[in-house]
Amino acid sequence: MKQAAALVLSKIGLKPIILHERPNEGRTIIEKFEKNADVQFAIVLLSPDDMAYAKGGTPADARARARQNVVLELGYFVGKLGRARVFALKRDTDIELPNDISGVVYTSYDSQGHWQFELVRELKAVGYAVDANALI
Repeated sequence: MKQAAALVLSKIGLKPIILHERPNEGRTIIEKFEKNADVQFAIVLLSPDDMAYAKGGTPADARARARQNVVLELGYFVGKLGRARVFALKRDTDIELPNDISGVVYTSYDSQGHWQFELVRELKAVGYAVDANALI
């Protein structure tokens, strides 16, 4: 998902920032995140990287969910940029999504690539001059 999103951004003329590819410069992860979060639009990738179940549950009750740092990043960007400037892209599987981030719409990362056109539409809606024809 990460490389596909970066490729789409490059195709439409935008520069992707991938946090783990940025230099650490001796900073903590939150310092590194803050330094690289000075953006006008964010794509947050929610993939089923963790399994979890509610307190009192059993491992049989476990559901796939995004890593907790990703949920934090989603909330951070919604607070900083507003919901209209955050594109929450989720792996097209049964993944538990945060239900307390009011109003966030999640787009499914589908194998047909419809998500790419959804991304372009959202970018255009907030003023980016991007062309979906670059994806074809």
